[in-house]
Amino acid sequence: MTTTLIQMALLISFGTIWRFLKPAGLQADQTRLVLTTVVYYLLLPAMILHVLWQAEIGVQSLKFSQLAVFSIFFGITTMWLCGRLFKINNFRLGALVLAASFPNVTYLGLPVLEQTFGPWARSVAIQMDLFAGLPLLFTVGILIARHFGTQGAEKKKPIYTFLNTPPFWAAAVAVSMNLMQISEPSWLSGVLQRLAGGVVPLMLFSLGLALNWQAISIRNLPYAIPVIVIKMLLMPLFAIWLNSYLDIKGEAKTAALLETAMPSMVLGIVFCDRYRLDASLYAMVVTVTTVLSLVILPFWYRVMQ
Repeated sequence: MTTTLIQMALLISFGTIWRFLKPAGLQADQTRLVLTTVVYYLLLPAMILHVLWQAEIGVQSLKFSQLAVFSIFFGITTMWLCGRLFKINNFRLGALVLAASFPNVTYLGLPVLEQTFGPWARSVAIQMDLFAGLPLLFTVGILIARHFGTQGAEKKKPIYTFLNTPPFWAAAVAVSMNLMQISEPSWLSGVLQRLAGGVVPLMLFSLGLALNWQAISIRNLPYAIPVIVIKMLLMPLFAIWLNSYLDIKGEAKTAALLETAMPSMVLGIVFCDRYRLDASLYAMVVTVTTVLSLVILPFWYRVMQ
């Protein structure tokens, strides 16, 4: 695990270095937009199609989803109670609730699981993200952002627009083929494997581009502490307790539980911008929790094993 995270930290650092050097005059946000668009519309759907087509989909898939859903709601509730206790204003509290509850299941979680457990573990990350994390983010997450922020043009868009996206269409096709027991053609499998091979390095590089070190400020650090405690300590503990009832076994258990300890997801900053939450605070929390994950994830890996 430690060796894996060191390798990933190097890939992330390349993105961070790019952010400061701006090769060929390309800004970090501009570069990240291009890379994430390629990943989102081509490479990630290819990986999802390839992985879920061959994955074991059944009762355990439901358990993965339940683990993710209840863990996210635990984070939402705990951070909301903490915010009310310390009288954090809505502008900041909305950003903190999103940061404390939604983990970076795909952009960091998927590479960590794949490198730690092997290619089979990609299915765990993809199922927890597509069957639980993203549906909740684009429904409950939007409602949270609207409640604590301001309702702008996004109010007119249907909450369920996330269903009309390439990853979900790829998942729908893959699951259908899987349940109908239609074998994946060898020629298509080769193409999908090659496309999927670009997902992990580009995701990690894009994550480095997204980390905003300038957002870190002494004024905001006290607000990051409850997120760190909830997201990286209490949520994994809750997931371990919950799994005593769900009874996910073996390495699949460790992989699924490890996902709940992932740092805050990068995508949340989009909601902060759209609904006028504290985007700089959210960016700082993402950066801090991502750096801390290099130490905390190996700890949880040992505990969960």
